[in-house]
Amino acid sequence: MIFNSVTFLIFFTLVSLLYWTLPSRPRYWFLFLASLVFYAFWRWEYLGILLLSAVTDYYVARGLDETPIEESKKRKRLLAISLSVNLGLLFYFKYLLFFTENFNALFEWLNATTRFPYWEIVLPFGISFYTFETISYTMDVYRGHMKAEKRFITYGLFVAFFPKLVAGPIQRASELVEQLKERPAFHWQFVADGIQRMIYGLFLKVVFADNLAPIVDEAYAMDPAALSGIDVITLGFLFGFQIYFDFAAYSHIALGAAKVLGISIPENFNFPYIATSMKEFWKRWHISLSSWIRDYLYLPLTGTKVLVSTGKGGIGQSLDNEPTAKRKNFALFATWAIMGFWHGANWTFILWGLYHAVFIFLERKLAPVRKRIPFLGSTWVTWPLTLGIAMVSWIPFRAQSLTDALVMYAKILDPRQLVGLNLRENTYLIAALMLIVFVFTWAVDEYIRPWLQTKPRISVPITILQYTVAILLIFIFLRPINQFIYFQF
Repeated sequence: MIFNSVTFLIFFTLVSLLYWTLPSRPRYWFLFLASLVFYAFWRWEYLGILLLSAVTDYYVARGLDETPIEESKKRKRLLAISLSVNLGLLFYFKYLLFFTENFNALFEWLNATTRFPYWEIVLPFGISFYTFETISYTMDVYRGHMKAEKRFITYGLFVAFFPKLVAGPIQRASELVEQLKERPAFHWQFVADGIQRMIYGLFLKVVFADNLAPIVDEAYAMDPAALSGIDVITLGFLFGFQIYFDFAAYSHIALGAAKVLGISIPENFNFPYIATSMKEFWKRWHISLSSWIRDYLYLPLTGTKVLVSTGKGGIGQSLDNEPTAKRKNFALFATWAIMGFWHGANWTFILWGLYHAVFIFLERKLAPVRKRIPFLGSTWVTWPLTLGIAMVSWIPFRAQSLTDALVMYAKILDPRQLVGLNLRENTYLIAALMLIVFVFTWAVDEYIRPWLQTKPRISVPITILQYTVAILLIFIFLRPINQFIYFQF
C-alpha cells in the first residue's frame, strides 16, 4: 500500500476514525495490527522479517536493562546478538546478490572455477529504515540513554508505525514511544494540520516528481558518450529536483498522517538546495538519516562518546571530546562509503558516498582560506557552488552503471566536451524552471509566510485558495500509481 493510492485513502480514513474512538488498550493493538496490514498489502509473508527484528531487539533491550553495567561482557554479547540479527537480515536481503556477483566476476577474472550460486531474493520494503530504528533503540538502551520498553505492543508499534514504516523518517524510540503511550485529547487542529501537510506532499509527488520522472528516465537512457558536460550538469539538476520532490513528498505525507493521529514526527527536509556548504546540505537533506549516521556511526568511529542521541541536527555535531584530524578524516570517508552502500547494493552508490566525503573533506581544509578571504565565504559564492556540487553528486545515484557515471563525470572535467546541447530543448528550460520554483518557495516560506501569519484576514483566504488549487492540480495530474523512489532502498 502506498500513499498516493485510493486504497491508502480508504485505509487511513478508517484507521483515523477508529484510532480516536477506541479506548487506550484496544487502541494499541488496533494501531499495531493496522500497521501490519498496511505492510502486508505489499507482501504479507515478509511480515515475519519485520517481527523477527522487533522481537529480537525487544528481548535484547530487556536483557540489557536487567544486566548491571559492571557485567560489560554480557552486555556486549547481548548487543552483538541484536547487531548480528539485524545486519544479517539486511545483508542477506539487500547485499548477498551484490557480493555474489562481484566475487563471481573476480573468480572469472582469475580464471578460477569456483562460483557462488545466485539466489532469487526480493528486497523487503522498508528493511533499511526499520533496521536502523531497531538498532538505534538497542544502542540507546546499551548506552543508558533510555530504559527498555516493558510492553512489547508499545515497542512493536514503534517499529511498525505505518506512516514512517516504509521510507522514514528514521525515528528514535525516545522521540516516538512516549507519544504512542499517551494519546492526547482529540483536537481538530491535528486533523487540519495533518491533512494540509498530506495535500502538500501529494502535490509535490503528483505535480512535480511524477511529471519529472519520464523526462529524467528518457535523458538518463541516452548513451553517456553522446552527452556534453552541460548536458550532464542538467541531468544532475533534473534528477536532483525529482528525488527531492519525490522523497520530500513522502516525508510530508508521513508527517501529516502521524499528525492526524496526534503524533509529531521530526522534519526530514529543510530546503536542502539553499545550503551554503555540503555540511549544511546534510543538515537539511534526509535529516533523520544524517543524524542517525552521526550518532551511531560517525561519532563512534571518531572515538567520540555520544552523550545524547537525537533525530535532529544532521552530520557534524560533536558531543564530547574533539578527535584528532586523522581519526576524523578516517571516520568521514568510512562513514560516507557505508552511507552510500546503505542506499543501494551497487558501486555507483559507494561512489556517490565518497563524492560527498571528498567535498566535505575539502571544505574542512579550505575553511581557514575562507576566513582569511571573506569574499570566498559570502553567500553569493558559497550557495551556487554548493548547489552545483550537490546536484552533480546525483549523477552516480541515477546512472545505469559505474562506467556510465564515470563517463558522465569525465564530460564535466574535460573542457573540450563541456559545451553542447544534445538533450531536448525544453529539458534545459524545465531544469531552470524547477530551480526558480524551489528558490521562490523557499523565499515565500522564509519571508512571506511569517508576515502572513500576523495578518489572518489575508492569510486565511490565501491558504484556502492555495490548497484548493493544489487539490485541483493533484486530480488533474493524477496518473497510474508511481511508487516513491526511496521504496527501493
